[in-house]
Order: sequence, then structure tokens, then C-alpha cells
Amino acid sequence: MKALMMCLPLATLLGGSAIAQTTTMKTLPYPVTKKVDTVNTYFGTTVPDPYRWLEDDRAEDTKAWVQAENKVTHAYLDQIPYRDAIRKRLEVLWNYEKFGAPQKQGEWTYFSRNSGLQSQSVIYRQKEGQEPEVFLDPNQFSKDGTTSLQGLDFTKDGSLAAYQISEGGSDWRKVIILKASDKSVVGDTLLDVKFSGIAWKGNDGFYYSSYDKPKAGSQLSGMTQYHKLYYHKLGTSQSTDKLIFGGEQTPRRYIGAYLTEDERYLVITAANSTTGNELYIQDLSQPNSTIVNVVANFDNDHIVVDNIGSKLYIYTNLYAPNHRVVTVDAANPGVTHWKDLIAQTKNALTVSTGGQKIFAEYLQDATSLVLQYNMDGKLEHTVALPGVGTAAGFGAKKEEKELYYTFTSYVYPSTIFKYDIASGKSTVYKKPNVQFDPSLYESKQVFYKSKDGTKVPMIITYKKGIVLNGHNPTMLYAYGGFGVSLTPAFSTSNIVLLEHGGIYAVPNLRGGGEYGETWHRAGIKMKKQNVFDDFIAAAEYLIEHKYTSKDYLAISGGSNGGLLIGATMTQRPDLCKVAFPAVGVMDMLRYNKFTAGAGWAYDYGTAEDSEQMFNYLYHYSPYHALKPADYPATMVTTADHDDRVVPAHSFKFAARLQEDQQGQAPVLIRIETNAGHGAGQSTAQVINQQADKWAFMFYNMGVAW
Repeated sequence: MKALMMCLPLATLLGGSAIAQTTTMKTLPYPVTKKVDTVNTYFGTTVPDPYRWLEDDRAEDTKAWVQAENKVTHAYLDQIPYRDAIRKRLEVLWNYEKFGAPQKQGEWTYFSRNSGLQSQSVIYRQKEGQEPEVFLDPNQFSKDGTTSLQGLDFTKDGSLAAYQISEGGSDWRKVIILKASDKSVVGDTLLDVKFSGIAWKGNDGFYYSSYDKPKAGSQLSGMTQYHKLYYHKLGTSQSTDKLIFGGEQTPRRYIGAYLTEDERYLVITAANSTTGNELYIQDLSQPNSTIVNVVANFDNDHIVVDNIGSKLYIYTNLYAPNHRVVTVDAANPGVTHWKDLIAQTKNALTVSTGGQKIFAEYLQDATSLVLQYNMDGKLEHTVALPGVGTAAGFGAKKEEKELYYTFTSYVYPSTIFKYDIASGKSTVYKKPNVQFDPSLYESKQVFYKSKDGTKVPMIITYKKGIVLNGHNPTMLYAYGGFGVSLTPAFSTSNIVLLEHGGIYAVPNLRGGGEYGETWHRAGIKMKKQNVFDDFIAAAEYLIEHKYTSKDYLAISGGSNGGLLIGATMTQRPDLCKVAFPAVGVMDMLRYNKFTAGAGWAYDYGTAEDSEQMFNYLYHYSPYHALKPADYPATMVTTADHDDRVVPAHSFKFAARLQEDQQGQAPVLIRIETNAGHGAGQSTAQVINQQADKWAFMFYNMGVAW
């Protein structure tokens, strides 16, 4: 471990800033953030909301506050002596060719490639025996690289393609249709599409989903209440698109649609929250056929993964919290007629199909086990993976004889493998040339006990031979929500930590999906505290076993993980040295008032549900739980175009945290401009963010880089 160094006084770092300084802050010239008298009353309890005005992202005083906060943040970061060296090291590490797994569409094989530091990856295509050519270059979409490709869908014959773009990171998309042969644009660009795939019906048109744009207030933060499924016929105006499902007759918050590969069945999923969905099908081979309901409640998750004629293959967690695959005839598809094809096991299951096979991808303590079955449910192969990690991408068309998948772990850079479906053999297809020697590092899975005795897994990654003396800079990262599973994945950014004797630790908290729906439901609503307890116990394990100590521990999480960090900070401000709450849900009393936030109620509950639910949320809501205390060095991060978790969450939390900070550690908010919730950011934006993160962490730990 390199020698420690003392930090310079913060006043020296910032020099004579012209930003007004509050009377309570002695070290950093935070902006004076005005307070208002806004209050809400819940079940007789009056709740002040002094920073409510920051919710208006269009207001001039909000914009001025953002500029003033960014000025303080960048002045602080600019003075860290090795910040630029970290950024340059990240540029070197990032500068290698990156490929996406290929897919065949018509006469062409398509794949993505980034030469190294390109803002966005480029879509190439290639015919057998010919050189690749550029099909789509998102780097040409905008001058600053912040307009990104967010979806590319081909007709079955590969002759037409529809691609979606996001501008400035927004969830609102535009859809552009191309003729694949000459890349010419077909028809008009579709506008205001959100949370949607593209489901082609032959070459005539496609299905897509969207919301009505908010008519009042901000289009970035306004509520998007009900999804609608449309059919767009090529060559016609979007204004004449036919409403297929949703709207006043069947109001649903999320509607998805896709066609079976033979294009016989339109499959519709409809939900009011992020967990559980209704299932519908429509037999498109029958003229004027009706939409048939298969599952009529929102209690469980169901999707149609394949069909052979009228035989449907359905992936579901109905009566099977770890999921199973069932079959049923589409003529009589009700739940009572379902028959198990791949029964539930002790491991959580996801599935995909390719080459007329079913690939069952199991999680064994958050790592991959992949089995190949035929369409009758007979086990054919166990896919031999190169190690313990995460395998994904086992999908292909029915006629394909081979497919491509990726494998990665915390110490295994993401590598593409070609898989022969008949023999079950894998060969390396593309291996990245990243500056990282896996033999120098190791990942170890441990199990620790949470507050209530629950056993929780955690994977700890570090350089071999590290001395466990409590002085190792450690990043503890987690999520813990919405049934999302955190599985091992390589991060170029983490090399900066690992090669300097640091430790990266990821616990699989309740609320996630690592052990199926039971694990998920153990961390929702009035069990949400389990998630925070699991995370705190992970930190205490690392400290107890001398991996690190309070003075060398940083905690990090984004979105729902940002909520996790905010709650941990307010409940245990003494736990760590540095905190990174990113794009977090920080106001648990009002999260459901913005964009699609109401759809998160299955996991969180709402303040309007009951007095008991209100009190529970009010107790842990990071924005409301803040009180005068000695908080860790904190860098809140958000973006001005985040229309999923609106930046007001982070704005309000940062303002109150600056007010309540009683210690000398900095409390900063870094607000990315022309960016959203994370997807589609340019390479330069990502590298700059990561450099700022590591510089802030090392500096506040007093560690020389």
C-alpha cells in the first residue's frame, strides 16, 4: 500500500470563491439555498418540505442553484492533485476495441464495435467473406456524443430496421425506419416514444408503446401515467396510428408487446408496477381475431418465450417463486391448463431460446449455471463456462446452428464465445485486449449474517497477496431492489482501485432477485429496512475481518441503490468515510408524483397507502431522515435530463445534507448536464465521472494515488 498523505485545508483548495457562504458552514463555500414554507399533512402529521422549489427544473432559480453547486464541486475536484492522472489512466485503460455479440439479419451479420474511446459504439454489418461496413454510427447523431442509440429492431427478413435514439439521456425516444439495403430513411420519424420495444409485423408496420406527453409542467418530470400500445403502418402519419391496447378502456402503467418468431401471435404484457403482469395473446393468423386474456391479475410475472404451432411456452413465477417454464395450447391458455416443462428448482431461473432449444440460466449464489434443454424439456447439455461468473446472451433464431454469449466476472473481462448448439461446445470469438492481468487478482465469495440472522452472500475482489490490516481503500457497492440480481461483471473503472491495493465488494441484498421472488419480497414495503440492514452488516463484516476500516470504506449505489446509500448515511453516519449516492430516490413521500414513479409502489409502498406505511417511509426517507450530524464525505451525483429518477430527489437531499453537515467532510453534488439516468452517456462523460469518483474517494481517505 502506498504511503498516506495529509489533505490540504479545504479553504486553501478553493481559494477566494465568489459564491456566497452560509453561516453554518466553515470549510466550503456552499451556495445559500433558500428555504420555503411548503408543508404537507399525512394522517395528521405535518411534514415540512423547505426545498420543494428545487423540484421545478424549469425555474431560473433552480438553474442558478445548479450552476452554483457545480461551481463549488468542480472547484473542489480541480484541486485534487492526482485527479488528472487518474483520468489519464482511465483513458488508457478504456482505449481498447470493444465488440458486441453478432446477430444475423437477412443476408448480413450485424455487430457493434467501439475502437476504444469513441463516444458511442458503432453498428457494423458484414456479409460472408466480405469486409465489414458501417451501418449506423451514433457518433454522427450529435456533436457532443450525447445522442445515443437505444434500440435496433429488424423485420424477420432483415430488409427493414427501426432504431430508437435518446437525446441527452432522456427516456423519451425517437424512432427512425431504414431500408437495410441502402440505409435510406422510410417514412416519417416517430416522436415521443417511451419504455418501448419495436415489434415488426411482416414488413408492413410495427407495434410500439408510449405515453401521452405531459401537458402541464415539465416534460422531464411530469407524470406519465398510462401506457398505450399502438400499431404504426409504414408510410402513414404517426397521428393515425391505431390504438391496440391501453387507454381509457384498459388503463395500465406499463404495456409491452412482441410477436412470436413465426409472427403468429402478438403477446401483450400489462402491468401497473414493476413486479407482476397480466398476459394477453392475439392470434394474428386469424382475421379479426380478438385479444385473449391468459392471466388476469398482476400477482406474478409471465412471458411467452416461444411457440411451436399453437403450443405456447410460458416463463412464469406463478406458484414457483424461483420461476419455471410451462406449456399450454393457445386455444385454451388459462392457468388451469398449464403443464410444467422445466420445473422450479432451488435456484432462480431465467430462460432464452435459440436453435429450437431452451437455455435455462440459473443463479447459484448469484453466479451462472446454464443448461440446454430440447423443446420437450429433455436436458441435453450443461454449458461449460470458463469460470465462476456471469453468462448471458443465449438467444438466436430457430434455424441457427450456433449462437453467441458473453462471459464475465469481477476479474474476467467480458468475452464473447461462439456456442455450437448441437455439440454444446464453446470457443472464444472475441477477447478484449484490456490492460488487466486476471492472474494477479482474485474474487472470493463469503457469507455473512444480517441483523436478523439471514445469511447474505458477498463477493470480494482484490489483488492477490493483499495484507488485511484495515487500511485498504474499499468500495462497497449494492442495489437491493426490484428483483434485480447483481451478478459478477468486469469493470474497467475498477482497475484503478484494484491495481492500487483497493478492494471491491458487492453483497447480494434482499430486495434483489438472486434467490428468486421470495428474496425480492423480503426487501419491499415494510420490509425495506432488511435491505439497509443487509448492507450495514456487509460493511461491518469487511471492517471486522480487517479488509478495511471506517476510515477507508466508501459506499456506493445508483437509482434504488442511491436510496440505499442515502438511508445508510442517515441511519449510520459513522459507518464509512465516503459516500456516493447516485441518481437516488431520496424523497420517499413524493417519488410517486414524478414521471413513472408511481410504478415503483410495489417495492416501496406510498405515503398515501396507510398511516402505517406513511410512518415507515417517513422514518427512513433519506431527505426527511437527515438531522444535524457528522456525515461522511459525500458526492451526490445526478443529471439534468434524468426523467426516470428526477434530479429533484438529489437536489433536495444535497441541499439539506449541506445544511445538516456538522463535520468538516465535504458534501458536494455533481450534476451532469445533457445526460439522463445513465444509459447512453458518452465515453468522455463516463471517464470524467469515474475519475472524479476515485479522486474524491482517495483524497478524502488521505490515500496517495
